[in-house]
Amino acid sequence: MLHPWYRGRLERRMVGSTNRWRFPREPFSGDLLGLSQMCKALNVDFEEVLKDPDRLYVSQIQKIFSRNLKNKTIQSREADVILKCLGSTWELHQPHLFQSETLAKLYLMALSQGTTSPKKELERLLQAQLCGSVQERPPIKKMIISLKINDPLVTKVAFATALKSLYLSEVEMNMDDVLGVLASAHILQFSSLFQRCVAMMMNGLTPTTIKSFYLAGCKYKEEQLTTACEKWLEMNLVPLVGRQIHLRKIPQELLHRVLRSPRLFTFNEFHLLKTLLLWVFLQLNHRIQTVPVHEAVLAFFNSFPKKYSFLDQDTGQSLVPLFLCVRLHGIIKGKNLEELRHINFFPESWLIRVTANHYHALESGGDMVHVKDLTTQAMRFGLLFNQEYTTHSEIIAVYGFFFEIKGIKQDTTSYSFYMQRVRHTDLEFPSSVCKHGPVSLRAERLVKYEIRAQTLVDGKWQEFRTNQITQKFGFVKPSCKSHVSVFDLFMSFLFFPSSLPPHLFFGDPWLYISSYLQGKLAHFPKDYHRSTPR
Repeated sequence: MLHPWYRGRLERRMVGSTNRWRFPREPFSGDLLGLSQMCKALNVDFEEVLKDPDRLYVSQIQKIFSRNLKNKTIQSREADVILKCLGSTWELHQPHLFQSETLAKLYLMALSQGTTSPKKELERLLQAQLCGSVQERPPIKKMIISLKINDPLVTKVAFATALKSLYLSEVEMNMDDVLGVLASAHILQFSSLFQRCVAMMMNGLTPTTIKSFYLAGCKYKEEQLTTACEKWLEMNLVPLVGRQIHLRKIPQELLHRVLRSPRLFTFNEFHLLKTLLLWVFLQLNHRIQTVPVHEAVLAFFNSFPKKYSFLDQDTGQSLVPLFLCVRLHGIIKGKNLEELRHINFFPESWLIRVTANHYHALESGGDMVHVKDLTTQAMRFGLLFNQEYTTHSEIIAVYGFFFEIKGIKQDTTSYSFYMQRVRHTDLEFPSSVCKHGPVSLRAERLVKYEIRAQTLVDGKWQEFRTNQITQKFGFVKPSCKSHVSVFDLFMSFLFFPSSLPPHLFFGDPWLYISSYLQGKLAHFPKDYHRSTPR
């Protein structure tokens, strides 16, 4: 025998002449098909309404109130809701608080506790809003509701801003308060304000805000914000963040995701490695408040015991996944390789493998048989193309072959990029490129490469790229020159290629770095905007 309450819940009654059914004791009228249609009209999840029928009431009231607020039929009057929160008392008006699902539920709970017939009170509430004039509306009972907040990101100022947004569509917010307002909007379930904060944070990413914004995106499961943080850091890790003390704040998880990205920009592999070494140094030296010179970082790691490499020790084992993302075979300058061996940072087996790969490549006349995959093993090279440039180029030396990467500004929005092989005798500064390095006299060189250009347009990253191209490069035209790739990059300010023989890429964080370079260019060393020739 079933309890009468369960038996009533299991009874079904047919509606109309169709095969549609409804549960008679559910707190909504009509059948399930009608409920589904109503949920679509109110933009409410059908499954969530079945689990929590109050969501349907809240959504209905929100729709009515938002329409009345839009039509300005609700006139100013005395506050009829008292909110106790964060040790303060806030006076609110009933029609406005229903923009927040949290406050709406608290109000409905208070409404049900103060009467023996909550349904009649709810109908009276809706009737009051549908009346034509204020005089026709029945008096509304003043309610006191309480909200407990445990989120440390929520401050009184931020919470006040969120409540103010219930009344004004465009409340002024500064970047210092947006994180607290976002947290307040999340607790209040105030979706329009929450999305406005997300958009503001995506447009306000800087070295000082990247950590807090990324962690907030993870905390509130806002994938759009976390993705924007990752893309921003992919472009700015090496040229911008890696030159500031704020590099210390980058979480290891975020750093690992960025290092694995094929869109990561770097001038060359050694620049990326220096950035990672500096990050590790700052993690282990919390008292350091200024960016040390590279020699100080090398001396620090050289001070560790020589019995085991740094990554083999307890301190460095958790960092191995980060350095596995570095393409050590892309570091081909002898001086840089000697530096790596001297500091005893990498396991001996890693360095032996890199040295052996270089040896076999030179012995094979420059053929890189150890490189199999373009996306994950490409030798990356990059440059920044400033808006003021009409042309910009870099010389790259790889196993005795010399290539020039060149970018040309066609007009205000169109740029072309290509690479060409050059003779070592034709180089403008041959000593700086060829000194202590091999020179190949082979007439042809087979190269597999790709060109990418990334630019920030209206707050969103846009990527332009070629297909993977395999081409023989000789010394005379037309074989000495690659296919010219022309990209229409609207409002683009910076570009950078990365990755050549056998690969090449281009990318671009223009909005922040562009203005930063234009204002601070005189304070940067020359290799910031023009990578050191190899």
